[in-house]
Amino acid sequence: MIDDTLIQQLGDELFAALQSKTSLTPLTERYPDLTIEQAYQISLQFLKRREAAGEKLIGKKIGVTSKAVQDMLNVHQPDFGFLTDAMQVADASSVSKAQYGLVQPRAEGEIAFILKADLNGPGITASDVLAATEYVVPCFEIVDSRIRDWKIAIEDTVADNASCGVFALGSARIDPRTVDLAKVELTMTKNGEPAGTGLGSAVQGHPCEAVAWLANTLGKLGIPFRKGEIILSGALAPLVPVTAGDRIEMNITGLGSASLTFTD
Repeated sequence: MIDDTLIQQLGDELFAALQSKTSLTPLTERYPDLTIEQAYQISLQFLKRREAAGEKLIGKKIGVTSKAVQDMLNVHQPDFGFLTDAMQVADASSVSKAQYGLVQPRAEGEIAFILKADLNGPGITASDVLAATEYVVPCFEIVDSRIRDWKIAIEDTVADNASCGVFALGSARIDPRTVDLAKVELTMTKNGEPAGTGLGSAVQGHPCEAVAWLANTLGKLGIPFRKGEIILSGALAPLVPVTAGDRIEMNITGLGSASLTFTD
């Protein structure tokens, strides 16, 4: 029986795993009846612990939106999570795995949306997203699972705040009305070698559709998008494992570039 006490306990376990840089046995292995709704409640407890430690909520993210990532993780629907100020790192900076509690990080290249108006789902369309967006930015998200060996079902990754580690926004600020976001192309390199390519259309046909899905999914749960928030729209290419010593770079046509290096 999964009750409120267990939900709180599992949220606390995930927070402890983040703090201690350890991995947990998949929650769905321990509790096969775990639902997405319960997993979301666990993620809220995880977030509550982070906020109690001084972190501030600054945005939301959608993950597992592209077929490439769904096939890679064997998770066949999008997940969602929260972004805090402690997760944001500077573009072109060096990311310490120890400092950020990264255990098994993987890099995603994606498009971030910065909002100039609130969005309250359900009922939000891609056009509403475009109208509410101040600018779009190339973004590296470094996902990291608190679940051992990335053995995740959708409920595991939702509980684990959509496997969010850290993220970096590129320096460019582009008006999304001046570029066709479905047609932009991502190229990624790791240590100078090609590491992936993808189109904006990889995420639900159009990044604005992915953001609308997230606004509507969270809207049903009573969570609005707020003016000024950062919304990550999902990876355009398969995830790239990274470790200390690696340097990753990306460029998205018409949107600009970003880079990160990793240390222990």
